[in-house]
Amino acid sequence: MHTGGGGVADDDAALVARAREGDAAATDELYRKHLPLTVRLVRRYVSDADADDVAQRALVRGFEKLSSFRGESSFRSWLHRIAVNVALNHVRDNKRVEPRVIDEADLITNTLGTARLVAKEAKERLLRAVQDLPPKQRASVELRLFQDLSFAEVAAKMGTSEDSAKANFHHALKRLRDALEPSEGGKLG
Repeated sequence: MHTGGGGVADDDAALVARAREGDAAATDELYRKHLPLTVRLVRRYVSDADADDVAQRALVRGFEKLSSFRGESSFRSWLHRIAVNVALNHVRDNKRVEPRVIDEADLITNTLGTARLVAKEAKERLLRAVQDLPPKQRASVELRLFQDLSFAEVAAKMGTSEDSAKANFHHALKRLRDALEPSEGGKLG
């Protein structure tokens, strides 16, 4: 337990305890409190149109698994891990059914259009490469780069040491460089 200024975590701890006992008001309060944060988080992975639905599914999954929450991290961190997994599953599952849409601007062969198409393809390759990382490395990249967290915050969310968070992040970057490097004899920097 944190001391000095841990009011938010203490509020969540009390609400979680009450929700575990079946207190619907506590569950509703946790839901209202964490829905906006969860929507913002999943928007990093899914379209704006899907973000509300994915965030709600993540919260429902979290409340279904509330008995497995051990309190080793904050409720928010635990819930964010669930939300990221639900969002990534949504992306993976919808890749198979959604056709790739290329807007007209990307088809224009002028310099701007070509650059946009190349940038879009590079982003897609990067996101696929991130998804292929081992879970701890993927989490460190997502938390550090997509959520702009410090290594201390990454460590707290992952339930690990700061050194371990840094190591996972740097191993992930090496894997990403290797995965994204052109195969024609490029050099690692």
